[in-house]
Amino acid sequence: MDSSPAIPHGSRYSLTLHNAYETRVMEFDNAHAVRRPRQDRYSGRIMTYDHQHRYTANKGVPYEFQDAYQLMKDVFAEVDKIMQEVRL
Repeated sequence: MDSSPAIPHGSRYSLTLHNAYETRVMEFDNAHAVRRPRQDRYSGRIMTYDHQHRYTANKGVPYEFQDAYQLMKDVFAEVDKIMQEVRL
């Protein structure tokens, strides 16, 4: 894929984790734009499409994509964190 202002690295991705009831509990993707949190002085700006969702109602928080290897490390670290929370 060619790079664009929204996807400067030129890679489209969507990596999700679902529970036993097929409800999404985590996702890393760049399918749509996400606004920064309100307390951020740049909250009105739409940044790149890279972001992470946590839980179904979450609209997404920005994720800083570096490369595919780092993305996979971050995804599996988040999966491990969620699995530890579930076991508690």
